[in-house]
Amino acid sequence: MSLNEQVLSYPIPGDAALEPPAEWAELRGKCPVAHVKLPSGDQATLLTRYEDVKQVLADPRFTRRLNAPDAARMSAEGGGVFNSEMATIIPDGGEEHQHWRRLVGKWFTAKRMTALRPAMAEIAERLIDDMVKRGRPGDLKASLGFPLPVYVICDMLGVPAADRDRFSYWSDTLLNLTRYGQAEIEAAQGEFVQYMSEHIAAKRAEPGDDLLSALIAAGGPEDGGLSDIQILVTGMALLVAGHETTANMIGKMVSMLLADRSRWERLLADPSLIRTAVEETLRLDANSGFGLPRYLREETEVSGTVLPRGTTVVCSMAAANRDESAFEAAAEMDLSRSPNPHLAFGAGAHSCLGQALARTELQVVLEVLLRKLPSLELAVPVEELERVEGLAVGGLRTVPVRW
Repeated sequence: MSLNEQVLSYPIPGDAALEPPAEWAELRGKCPVAHVKLPSGDQATLLTRYEDVKQVLADPRFTRRLNAPDAARMSAEGGGVFNSEMATIIPDGGEEHQHWRRLVGKWFTAKRMTALRPAMAEIAERLIDDMVKRGRPGDLKASLGFPLPVYVICDMLGVPAADRDRFSYWSDTLLNLTRYGQAEIEAAQGEFVQYMSEHIAAKRAEPGDDLLSALIAAGGPEDGGLSDIQILVTGMALLVAGHETTANMIGKMVSMLLADRSRWERLLADPSLIRTAVEETLRLDANSGFGLPRYLREETEVSGTVLPRGTTVVCSMAAANRDESAFEAAAEMDLSRSPNPHLAFGAGAHSCLGQALARTELQVVLEVLLRKLPSLELAVPVEELERVEGLAVGGLRTVPVRW
């Protein structure tokens, strides 16, 4: 049976932690608009080609209205980051969305990130020192990958980093595909909302120099600011987005660079490649998670296929990033690849708001690791690295290293 006729289960499992499933290349070549079955049992359409994914992510007809009655549910429990009511509180498109991005985006400019760099480097140094003190082998994900982005985003939001284990659990329940049951998800989201409400009330009483205080100070919608519920959801969304994806990417990036140690040696010899190396690991990340789902408000054509109104489309940026028609030697890691217009942060009006933050964190981690632990290597064969399962973001369970 050809790929055009069969319905693949999605996400497509990968055999090796850092390698893409073989189906991606086949889909790009023969079936760029494929039928897939999601963990919920609902059907969706999967896009794997660079041009198609880029087109859909930039097209305002493809919306994030995944709570529409005929939209596909990602997980059997519903809820979660894609289908929840929360997802609809931040304006989805048009002028309102641009307004929200302008208000929040001021905190994520490249200029602000440059100012944060020294503090990030200090946190990274401290975390690496602590890992070294605990002795070999260390888990790079637990020791550095996870805590660093959490400290940074907590600081930006003015939230105590001491609560980070709770944030991690709440984030996981919001990113659920198959791991948690309905009752557990609802209880966790209730706790998260309660926590954030109390935190915002405290900021109203005593503002600080942080993003949430600034959003409160901007006033309500009548003053050109956000409503209380929008501030609440923005805080929750940034906390989830700000730690989960980058925490996982730090572990994957270092694993990809150590999987073939000549890459690490090349960076030690020429640290000026750090910036392009980070971009190339983002492009080649075969385990980035679910991809971006979009809901179609009106009939549209993609790659010669007519998609009816009400279709749910899943854009696999990770598959698109390996498209030979967009990248020369797309399967190869080229640490000096430039330009590198990968889609790891999406494209168009909804591209990732925090991409300057993620890039800065990844660059800083790499700079500090190369300087402090030049002898770093994986403590297990690359075949033994295990993927995180059952969540909308991809990652490795642990990243065992020695030095």
